[in-house]
Amino acid sequence: MYLPMDIALLKTFLEVASTGSFANAADRLFVTQSAVSLRVQRLEDSLGKPLFTRSRAGAELTPAGREFERYALSILRVWEEARQQVAIPEGFTRSLTIGAQYSLWPRLGFRWIDRLQAAMPDLNIRAELGMPDRLTRFLIEGVMQVGLLYMPQLRPGLEARKFLEEELVLVSSIPGVTMDTLGDNYVFVDWGPEFVTAHARALPHLTNPGLSFSLGAMVADYVINRQAAAYLPARYVKRYIDAGRMHLVPDAPPFPYPVWVVWREDLDPDLRTQAEAELSAAAHLADQEGEAVMDQLLEITHGDHLDTLGDARLD
Repeated sequence: MYLPMDIALLKTFLEVASTGSFANAADRLFVTQSAVSLRVQRLEDSLGKPLFTRSRAGAELTPAGREFERYALSILRVWEEARQQVAIPEGFTRSLTIGAQYSLWPRLGFRWIDRLQAAMPDLNIRAELGMPDRLTRFLIEGVMQVGLLYMPQLRPGLEARKFLEEELVLVSSIPGVTMDTLGDNYVFVDWGPEFVTAHARALPHLTNPGLSFSLGAMVADYVINRQAAAYLPARYVKRYIDAGRMHLVPDAPPFPYPVWVVWREDLDPDLRTQAEAELSAAAHLADQEGEAVMDQLLEITHGDHLDTLGDARLD
């Protein structure tokens, strides 16, 4: 059995393999580049073969490195299984670690946990928060067994499935604001390359006034506490709209934004089946809330349909 320090070496090796760079791996692991180099060198000394070909362009796995990658993933999975099994509190027989991006916990992730607890009282649940890179690394290493993400990264041993269609809608804390009167109150939220491209084509007049966010739905707090407007998930902002703290902007085109669930393929089949059923039920409620917001937007929009952001008719 590998010692904790050896686990750190394996995680470092896999991070370099994933990023193709010692520098990028150091950034993700919050250590110095020299520490990453030393850890990889220790592995190479132990195995007696180089694992990476170093160059100015980065680090590429050698044939030995590709072979070792499979074993490194297996060792980490066994270690995490053992660590989590030993840590299960008395009275519980199974465990499941769920990770999700910030925007996906309210109205979805928390409801999923509620349903899991009700359906499986013997299940010990741990929740993780993070951006896609961090959550994907946890899935690969076996720290998590399932994750909810907007933009999944497909890796060996992981299975991704789209299970919910989110809608990003333009909301404002200013009552009565319109597309023509947004002005400097609009703040740009970066929801990824597809959104950025569609936004630039359809709404060129909403230029970035020097402020943009890559914080997802967390921007809702910024909008509520200031005279501001932004694109946010319909499901997430419904409570604020119902309370009169946010207002839909008439004629603002929504943007479809799929939500994915990413499973580790080696998760116990029975546990996965039960967990999937409860996730589907929680997603159904979230979908209904999103549809209610879309119905409200349609009511205040001119015409009998909603053009989506990125629709050719808006370009």
